[in-house]
Amino acid sequence: MRFCGKNFSFELGKKTYVMGILNVTPDSFFDGGKYNSPSRAVEHARQMLCDGADLIDIGAQSTRPGHTPLSADEELDIIKNYLPLVFNETGAVISVDTFFPEVAEYALNNGASIVNDVSGVFNPEMAKIVKKYDCGWIIMHTGGGDASTVPEYKNGVVSDVVDFFDNMLNKCDDFGIPHQNIMLDMGIGFGKTYDDNLELIKNVNLLKREACGLLTALSSKRVIAAATGADGYDRVFGTIAADTIAIAGGTDMIRVHNVKESVLSAKMADAVMRSNNG
Repeated sequence: MRFCGKNFSFELGKKTYVMGILNVTPDSFFDGGKYNSPSRAVEHARQMLCDGADLIDIGAQSTRPGHTPLSADEELDIIKNYLPLVFNETGAVISVDTFFPEVAEYALNNGASIVNDVSGVFNPEMAKIVKKYDCGWIIMHTGGGDASTVPEYKNGVVSDVVDFFDNMLNKCDDFGIPHQNIMLDMGIGFGKTYDDNLELIKNVNLLKREACGLLTALSSKRVIAAATGADGYDRVFGTIAADTIAIAGGTDMIRVHNVKESVLSAKMADAVMRSNNG
């Protein structure tokens, strides 16, 4: 089984893939402003690849609590200044963190291979683009909430996420999008309480769908700070612990800020959990 599409292919089950985060927005919750110049962005992307990242996720839209949303045109203007340069200078597999179909289409024509869609809904316009370009599509659960609002999960958050995943895969079937193009994301920190987040991390094995990959994206989020009391770089330790639990549950990919630390810890977790798959 693979997560694959336009210019990339990741064999699933053999190792944990590491997605390095490249925020090119001034107000990211964790590293806002650090890489919002093209030269610094390229340098950071190169460093993440050197540290073992398998792909780079470029995002221009902050999703932190209290953020000011960008329009599609505003987001596209930022992406145009970074994506082609990062791709041309590094040759990396790149995902673009967007929920705007027009931004996704530009990105796919200028170096990106994957759309990391945090909208929490099945957008038919996005689905058409995914099918047209045979690209990867990461689909995230929000339950209709965001980083500041939490819906009511009458049957529990794990059950809701499972139902959402199955519904999304069925809709992909209707559009003729192969499951190998899809990676699902449980949406840690989006429409979830602290307890909801912990419940999802603890039950990754129940979230896995046989037909496609699973992404865990919890790096340095509020749940880490709340559980550990740590801030800044020190959140990396809680992140590694939570990602290791997710790897034990069968996640295929982790999205992280601190690539070197995460790659090394994932290698150890893989040595224990995937040793029979090599």
